[in-house]
Amino acid sequence: MFRNYFKTAWRNLWKNSFFSLLNIFGLAVGIAACIMIMLFVFYEKSFDARHTKNIYRLDEVQKFEGMVAPQKVALSMYPMAPTLKQDFPEVKSYVRLNSWNNIELVNEGKKHNVPKLMFADSNFFNFFDFRLTKGDKLQVLDKPNSVVLSEDLAKRIYGTADPIGQTVSFYGNDTILFKVTGLMANVPGNSHLQFDGVFSFSTISNPRNMENWGGNWLTTYLELAPGANIAAMEKKFPAYLKSHMSGDGWKFYELFLQKLSDIHAGSMDITHDYHNFLKFDKRYTYIFSIIGILVLVIACINFMNLATAKSAGRAREVGVRKSIGAGRFQLAIQFIGESILVCLLALVLAIIFVKLCLPFVRNLSERDLQFPLFSNPVMLLIILSGTLITGLVAGIYPSIYLSSFKPAKVLKGSVQSGKAKSFFRNALVVTQFTASVFLIIATVFAVRQLNFMQEKDPGFSRDQVVLLRLNNKTNPRYNAIKEALLTHPGVLAVSGSQQRLGNNLHQTGVTYHGGKGAREMATSQNVVDPDYLRLYKIRIIAGRDFSNDYDSENGKGYIINESLAEELLKDEPKGSKPQVLIGKRFGFGGMDSVGRIIGVAKNFNFNSLHHKIETLCMISQKDWGYSEISVRLDSKNAVKAMDDVKKVWAGLVPDFPIDYKFLDDHFAELYKADKQVSEVVAILASLAIVISCLGLFGLASFSAEKRVKEIGIRKVLGASVNSIVNMLSVDFVKLVIISNLIAWPIAWFALNKWLNDFAYRVEINWLVFVLAGLASLIIAVLTVCFQAIKASLANPVKSLKMD
Repeated sequence: MFRNYFKTAWRNLWKNSFFSLLNIFGLAVGIAACIMIMLFVFYEKSFDARHTKNIYRLDEVQKFEGMVAPQKVALSMYPMAPTLKQDFPEVKSYVRLNSWNNIELVNEGKKHNVPKLMFADSNFFNFFDFRLTKGDKLQVLDKPNSVVLSEDLAKRIYGTADPIGQTVSFYGNDTILFKVTGLMANVPGNSHLQFDGVFSFSTISNPRNMENWGGNWLTTYLELAPGANIAAMEKKFPAYLKSHMSGDGWKFYELFLQKLSDIHAGSMDITHDYHNFLKFDKRYTYIFSIIGILVLVIACINFMNLATAKSAGRAREVGVRKSIGAGRFQLAIQFIGESILVCLLALVLAIIFVKLCLPFVRNLSERDLQFPLFSNPVMLLIILSGTLITGLVAGIYPSIYLSSFKPAKVLKGSVQSGKAKSFFRNALVVTQFTASVFLIIATVFAVRQLNFMQEKDPGFSRDQVVLLRLNNKTNPRYNAIKEALLTHPGVLAVSGSQQRLGNNLHQTGVTYHGGKGAREMATSQNVVDPDYLRLYKIRIIAGRDFSNDYDSENGKGYIINESLAEELLKDEPKGSKPQVLIGKRFGFGGMDSVGRIIGVAKNFNFNSLHHKIETLCMISQKDWGYSEISVRLDSKNAVKAMDDVKKVWAGLVPDFPIDYKFLDDHFAELYKADKQVSEVVAILASLAIVISCLGLFGLASFSAEKRVKEIGIRKVLGASVNSIVNMLSVDFVKLVIISNLIAWPIAWFALNKWLNDFAYRVEINWLVFVLAGLASLIIAVLTVCFQAIKASLANPVKSLKMD
């Protein structure tokens, strides 16, 4: 029996090869999209899954006076971990981390640049399940000046020699030698912690740090007892802070716990998150999943539409089978089996699509996505099960409909049509195009928001600005480097700073002496060179810029932004302008006795446009050093200017290779996740439209085929090509218009909610909805018209002779 079903199904597919190809191709695209999304979702869910302990990260909410809004940070204080273990029985153990980026390690005079190193507590490898290939995980970091290197880094430094017992030092500090006590396997890509080596934390820790409440420079992880009540612990944190912090300092902090598995995809609202590789918003993962399923549903709708549309061709077959004793259940099984066969054929084609497209998807997502179909039984089972379910869902309505034919009627040539069938088919078409129009609108706004963030004037000029990294060894050469660079005509300006624009700047406590007396608050801060504002073309709206007379102004003059000015004006008479702040005593770290506000700068977005502009003060202080040099190049000859920069660096700092980055590239990285989202949504929207058009193309073909004699008679009676095209197109146009009317309010609601996550956003413009509707209408009309014109141009003599 099943063999007979298979043969019948295969013959039917072959007989209707055109419609079969449409179905198989559409389903293959839908299944391939779902598989790609599944690979991405599985990879995202796999982050940090290797760790077996019940681990949470300790985070803070800082809510200092003067801040625009409370700020979540992935930082904590040195004394917190040991005191939490002492005060909370739920805390079994802890690990504290401090990362160092782009470090030069030296062995036997050879320097090796290392992207990221960490200092960690001695139990790091017992706490986390990173695999050691050599060394005892309980002892490798037990002593000061111990280091565990990754296998790749050890090979780079020591070649084929055994690194255990060898020494290494930081460049410029050869007096402290670190002994290699262990080797670890390279950190996998699906770990939010990425590092090339781990140094013993006892090397840099000091017992006096236990009194350093308020200094946030660590990332702390806690191992909690199984079943620990997180909500109950967090309720006790205010009392814990009050008991350990002096004065009212505890009021400016809140603590909360974040489960290890939630860190990678659940930290978009957390700043100073220095240990979070490929940080991503889990909400986008859910959105991708929904859209992927939507694409597959559209493909299933194609199948149902085409199967029911071709019902007349199967009517006599059903009548004959029923007349010789076939039951309705048997027929339903047969048609569902045909649906599953189509899905299995589509699966084969989908696997080919996935294999071909996977390199592109890897490059787009920057994730090492793999498709081990036959080596991973779980994945194979999921894909096969999903395909069978898809076949069942797609075939269930056609099977019910086709098996319901009455043999007495269909054998006489009468096939059930009725309004119910047409209504259901039309509803499916409307569903298809509603989803497609929604995705078109979503894509347009995702791209517009991304372009808005990349192109909006941030309040400073970042074009042709290159950043040169400095460290404690290159800092003393800053003035010489600056002077040498300015001798080249291609270098327009040079300045230095401790922090980079485009980052969440560090906060500090300040004191302002205004009309209501001394007031303490917190603000973002940056230590800059006197030429900083001129290089970045940041406008002064009150007072003046920094002076190059370091001796008279060094560490005494502060320039604040408008946000901080607005905050300080609360202490002045109502209606006061920023100008009244000029000359007022202001400063941090006890420097308010000599410090004065000398200028107010117009607000500029020193962070990404995901965040509102925070309060900011800048100070020009020559003795504190800078972390990088900003160099503005002449755009007319930027290549030569960059060559000159490299030559200056090589001549003045020959021991350190130049490490540079263009500021535009840095800002592009800030919006990388947004760019990935907009590209993925655009790709899925395109697939949805293509599949919908395939279905519409098939239905238009069937409609033209069904009405071939009617078209022939109309042509004989003098009907024009235009009138016939209009006749065949009008019903489909109505369905697309209805789809737009349904999609628009849904899209408006979803987009409004999504855009609320951005501090600076595009407005929802109704014109985009209209244009998306017109685009969908044009696509649908072109798809239908192709078949309509073909039918209208056919010879009526041939069509009227057809049986």
